[in-house]
Amino acid sequence: MKKNLLPFLLLCNLSLTAQLQVKNLLTENLPNPVGIDQPQPRFSWQLVSDRRNVLQEAFELEVFAGETTLWHTSKTLSDQSVFVPYKGKPLEPGTMYHWRVRVWDNHGFSSDWSEPAFFQTAFLQASDWQARWIEPGLPKTPERPSPIFRKEFICPKNINRATVYVTAHGLYEARINGRRVGNDYLTPGWTSYNKRLQYQVYDVTDLLKQGANAIGVTLGNGWYRGNLAWENRKDIYGKELALLLQLEIEYADGKTTEVISDSSWKCATGEIQYAEIYHGETIDARLEQPGWQLPGFDDSSWQPVQEADFPKKHLLATRNEPIRKQETFQPKKIIITPKGETVLDFGQNLVGWVMVRAKGKSGDRIVLSHSEVLDKEGNFYTANLRAAQQQNTFILKDDQPAFFEPHFSWQGFRYVRIDEYPGEVIADDFTAVALYSDMRPTGHFESSDSLLNQLQHNIVWGQKGNFLDVPTDCPQRDERLGWTGDAQAFSSTAAFNFDVHNFFAKWLKDLAADQRADGWVPWVIPHVMGLKHGAAAGWADAATIIPWNMYLAYGDQKLLADQYESMKAWVDYMSANSQQFLWNTGFHFGDWLFYSVNDDRDGRSAITDKYYIAQCFYAYSTQLLVYAARELGKHQDEAHYTELLQNIKTAFLQEYFTPNGMAVSNTQTAYVLALQFDLLPVELRQQAADRLAKNIRQYNNHLTTGFLGTPHLCHVLSRFGYTDLAFELLMQKTYPSWLYPVTMGATTIWERWDGIKPDSTLQNPSMNSFNHYAYGAIGDWLYRVVAGIDMDERGFGYKKIKIKPHPGGELTKVNASLETPYGKIQSAWQVEDDQLRLEVSIPPNTTAKIYVPASSVEHIKENGKPVAGSNMWQVMDAGYGYFCLEAGSGAYQFVVENF
Repeated sequence: MKKNLLPFLLLCNLSLTAQLQVKNLLTENLPNPVGIDQPQPRFSWQLVSDRRNVLQEAFELEVFAGETTLWHTSKTLSDQSVFVPYKGKPLEPGTMYHWRVRVWDNHGFSSDWSEPAFFQTAFLQASDWQARWIEPGLPKTPERPSPIFRKEFICPKNINRATVYVTAHGLYEARINGRRVGNDYLTPGWTSYNKRLQYQVYDVTDLLKQGANAIGVTLGNGWYRGNLAWENRKDIYGKELALLLQLEIEYADGKTTEVISDSSWKCATGEIQYAEIYHGETIDARLEQPGWQLPGFDDSSWQPVQEADFPKKHLLATRNEPIRKQETFQPKKIIITPKGETVLDFGQNLVGWVMVRAKGKSGDRIVLSHSEVLDKEGNFYTANLRAAQQQNTFILKDDQPAFFEPHFSWQGFRYVRIDEYPGEVIADDFTAVALYSDMRPTGHFESSDSLLNQLQHNIVWGQKGNFLDVPTDCPQRDERLGWTGDAQAFSSTAAFNFDVHNFFAKWLKDLAADQRADGWVPWVIPHVMGLKHGAAAGWADAATIIPWNMYLAYGDQKLLADQYESMKAWVDYMSANSQQFLWNTGFHFGDWLFYSVNDDRDGRSAITDKYYIAQCFYAYSTQLLVYAARELGKHQDEAHYTELLQNIKTAFLQEYFTPNGMAVSNTQTAYVLALQFDLLPVELRQQAADRLAKNIRQYNNHLTTGFLGTPHLCHVLSRFGYTDLAFELLMQKTYPSWLYPVTMGATTIWERWDGIKPDSTLQNPSMNSFNHYAYGAIGDWLYRVVAGIDMDERGFGYKKIKIKPHPGGELTKVNASLETPYGKIQSAWQVEDDQLRLEVSIPPNTTAKIYVPASSVEHIKENGKPVAGSNMWQVMDAGYGYFCLEAGSGAYQFVVENF
């Protein structure tokens, strides 16, 4: 009997463990990262189970290096599966570690150990750097060609592991034995270089060989010393490029050696004769030095480098996803314009560059100019680029087929004009490649309306084009700066479309670094503008709004704690510059690019008093600081700023509202901000919402809001019973509206509501970007309200989920999903023949409240069974036509009859 029972018991055990698995192991929110410089990295994982109502009750985690265990938690009673901090023995620099985890759930099941994940530490202190900064000892020329550096060395034995640590003043591209190091571009990225300079860490074991080896590195001006902003501003961080590189090699016998940047390196120039972010790149293949990245190259004519003494204490390993090549596009068509120019249409406004294959004679030139749109006549249009040239020039060296692409410049474009080209232009010889930070896509939204789907496409591509290591305002003209106002307006939507946790965590540290001691926050981060360019309402509030939005999205208390002093400093700055709790001083952008009629004699331009707006954001930032203090256990601060908030609200009401509840600025933005930020007493809120609705109707159901009012407009309408009106705004196809640019052929979000006017003429070229994500903030409403994916009270990071869809707007179906730290949430609804079908998925280790729209609970079935009277469901009448059902993890199919 016992012999027959054993297989049965083994089968039962396999069945039990098959019920529960662990996947998606992340270290500091990254899969198997190389280059972690945090002494206590944090671990996250996801549970997988085909059962409903699964919660983690305990975990066991193990971290080891080789055969040595550094941390073993034993079985730990906890439901925490996100950002579990390492608490083992001290980590060593440049070391590979593995970790694994197993879990127990509330049904008595346990998982097997997960497949091991790994992370490799970077340098943990400045003294780990042995390399020296080196600069090129080359004569200066106006074109400032890219310097190239090389070093040969011998590996006498078999190599077990090799790691390179590298950064630059400027941009760099490194190769070992002719092969590219990594697949990252525009490294080391853009930070506040004089305070925080990132370096990258790469496993280059496969690039080395026993015997002779060579390292070759090319530098470009980049953000460090290239043109930035206006008035020919350059050399902001320094006038000379420099390289810092350390290669650590471990041989098979366990011995180690280092190759470092120092005075033994040599330098020259090569084929990249000019490279500027705004203006493009010139590559002259005739000046290429073949083989310079390989061992055995004759560098006797090269110049020695110069060692430089720069600090290393501000060096830090890269914590955000690097810029990488993404989608590629072939030309949709070749256009001959009315002016007779040859133009390639790639069909998508994108950010990156064009890769070219060509053949011709030595000295033949390929000149490519880039633009976003054609003008009314169909001609190539570049006036909105302002001073930016956006032009790449490639010069052939012989009659052999050649391949060209830029290295240290990029363009924002849909159209490419062929200014010079040897021979016939063939579409297949040109490929556009998109470049953006390698963020993991997390959100999906589609509906039954093709224009709305295109709007979502445009929102996503606006984010792709402008999330290029920093959240830029536009990717094409002479700007491309990290404008704070745009970033705060879009940050919540950004966290639906992509995993922007690391992206914003990195950028917010630069915000804090560039923030003055008195709390003043610059307009752009990194700060590359004047001393007076800061402290604008709705812009500087990125210091408080984005940390809170990231906490909501990811539940990372460390990010909130890291930014807390910055948040507090900004609120204190506003208080210090206020009188009697009114902040009515200084320069402010106001509701930037709001709707304005050309002839203002009828008074209908939507002008909202800038100090009114400033007071609203003063209150909002203070409220967020109160929330942050509560979450971080800072009770004295919570009490102090709660009192301050009440005084700010009282001053706001006395200064900007009549006793009957009318705002001094009778605009949509005025009511939206007051309602969104809870600045009005409860008894005045609904009538203010009614005034907002009346204002919208006065504009024939069109919006008039700008950068600061638009993100909250539809949310406020839905909150106060005007969801149908919000849908009318969303689905409006005439100017000004979200869908108007879609009807005009937009493939990204525009800076202006009417970048292209109804008569096909173009707006003022001084400020008319066609890839500018701010108005894409409507995406937050699409996910949270239309699809209904949101967080329940204090369910930070989607630990507690709220599903509350809002069918409407003549949409017959919506399908949306979001990858959260715990797994995928899905909400999909379809209305057909007086029946609503709602499909919901909730990931393990979370709970949810699902709000089903129905006139009666008797009309609701789940998986074919009535929910009324079922002991499986707790049902509550939530009012306003919804019934709330509490649920755990699992997939649910609801049907509502008589909908």
